[in-house]
Amino acid sequence: MSASICNQVCIGGELIEREALRYTPAGAPVLGFRLRHASEQIEAGAPRRVECEIQALALGPIGQMMAAAPLGSAVKATGFLAPKSLRNGQLRLHVTNIEFLEGRENGIQTEETSEQG
Repeated sequence: MSASICNQVCIGGELIEREALRYTPAGAPVLGFRLRHASEQIEAGAPRRVECEIQALALGPIGQMMAAAPLGSAVKATGFLAPKSLRNGQLRLHVTNIEFLEGRENGIQTEETSEQG
């Protein structure tokens, strides 16, 4: 397959469920979680209400941050879609970047903020 084929998702939502933090055999932290998304989108010129729940997976530092995030946290997750396993074709969002939309004062975020002067 060509590397130019796009597989990138960016979605906002609320953290509604979180599994226990686990580790790969190589020692990397892994966390499965679910996001609830609700928005209004325009489709064929008409507004459409969209509500869904998305299964997601985060590895490394992002997994650790999600493990510490309180349920109900508003986030913007960016990543790619992949099947849950070789035998289960259900898609899951593999998160490569997370931005916490509320509560930046608690220090949980992935992007550096500019210095305030």
